[in-house]
Amino acid sequence: MKRVGILGGTFDPIHHGHLITAQALMEIRNLEKIIFIPCYISPHKTDGINSSGQDRLNMLKLAIKDVPYFTFSPLEIERGGISYTVDTLRELKNVYPEIELIIGMDNLEKFYTWKEPDEVIRLAQLVVMQRQAKPREIPIDRFYEAAEFIRTPFIEIKATTIRQRVRQNLPIDFLVPKEIKEYIFRYNLYK
Repeated sequence: MKRVGILGGTFDPIHHGHLITAQALMEIRNLEKIIFIPCYISPHKTDGINSSGQDRLNMLKLAIKDVPYFTFSPLEIERGGISYTVDTLRELKNVYPEIELIIGMDNLEKFYTWKEPDEVIRLAQLVVMQRQAKPREIPIDRFYEAAEFIRTPFIEIKATTIRQRVRQNLPIDFLVPKEIKEYIFRYNLYK
């Protein structure tokens, strides 16, 4: 079995930026698959999530249903509470011997604040997406030195913007897959 990539986040909602980046990472890192893992509550975004874990999981399933190299795990949604990466990696390590944890440069900046960061980098190879048009200056520490940096497409789509556009009755075409747009409006999310 080849390496798998883990891509976590709130995915509220999942959008084309997530999907394009994940596909690029699959190719660049030569991964068997990417596992999307929506968190229940992010330790760094405890100010609230806009839709339920089940809605975010349903949208994720719709977005990747026809992509054989994308899959998902409901682990953190089912566990509930604050989602800590180290707990998820411990469970996944029983199934996948080689894991690449994919994070953004913004997460690397505060990686030292994560729960058991040294254990995280023991359990998985840290892969950092360099998405900024201009690279950020971040302090070089042991986590920076343990990371592999990958230049990924710079897709400027934010879930916050999508939610705001829905609240303002503005179109979200081209930002999310058609099935996600339909789901958002069918279940009246983000109003």
